[in-house]
Amino acid sequence: MSSDASIDAYFQRINFAGSIAPTLSTLEQLHVLHTATIPFENLTPLMRLPVRLELRNLEQKLLFEKRGGYCIEHNLLFKAMLEDLGFPVQAHGARVLWGHPEDSERPVSHLVLTVDVGGVTYLADTGFGGLTLTAPLRLRAEREQETPHETFRLLGGEPEWRVEAKIGEEWRALYTFEEGEVTIEAVTEMNDRASVDSLIRDNILAARTEKGRRHTLKNLRLNTRATDGETESRRLADLAEVKEVLTGTFGITLPPAEKLDPALEVIVAREQADAESGD
Repeated sequence: MSSDASIDAYFQRINFAGSIAPTLSTLEQLHVLHTATIPFENLTPLMRLPVRLELRNLEQKLLFEKRGGYCIEHNLLFKAMLEDLGFPVQAHGARVLWGHPEDSERPVSHLVLTVDVGGVTYLADTGFGGLTLTAPLRLRAEREQETPHETFRLLGGEPEWRVEAKIGEEWRALYTFEEGEVTIEAVTEMNDRASVDSLIRDNILAARTEKGRRHTLKNLRLNTRATDGETESRRLADLAEVKEVLTGTFGITLPPAEKLDPALEVIVAREQADAESGD
């Protein structure tokens, strides 16, 4: 293994203690532990701070500071760790369909990985928020694939792959991607756009999986959805409760209050005003 990646710190962060051989079993264990331990969150752009993609910065934030990040951060870190273990990995740009009309032209704004395991290619994605994969998917069309949470399938592949999740009895599109490897320059441009996107900069967002359920937070709305589809939802009351949920439910070690609180207070005040006005 190379000395470039802090692989021991990564193992400690996600509580991994299994075989490090580049096998499907290892990939599956790393994937599920990563998504259960390192949350999706957007506190850095929310504080109007730059999102840095150099490996040392990703490790400092997601491993040593026990923070989380958004898709580009998660999957670049995961890629580095997998490569350190000997997995051949490529990164690809994806177009997000979730939450958008089917016929809309979507920019490349999401990052995904493909991993070669014994000559078989798998899709890995540890950073798609509330519907992030909790297991790698074999890159094979028209095949339903179960994960510890939802059932997924891939369609197409010539050349565009479409990833869908089964929500209840309905198949919902998540994103599309092509297998051509994305350049570092393109990833940097994606990151520059994502870090100033209004969804990312102007909302409190967090997501984390655990056995049997998913937790998601958008502003003051906390949802917990079980694998059987049952969902618990509650509205958070104030800044103190938001911070309590970020640290407790999502396991985030928060940045200093003098930097974070003003950003959170803006969102909390906006949401409370909207609720009072009936919007």
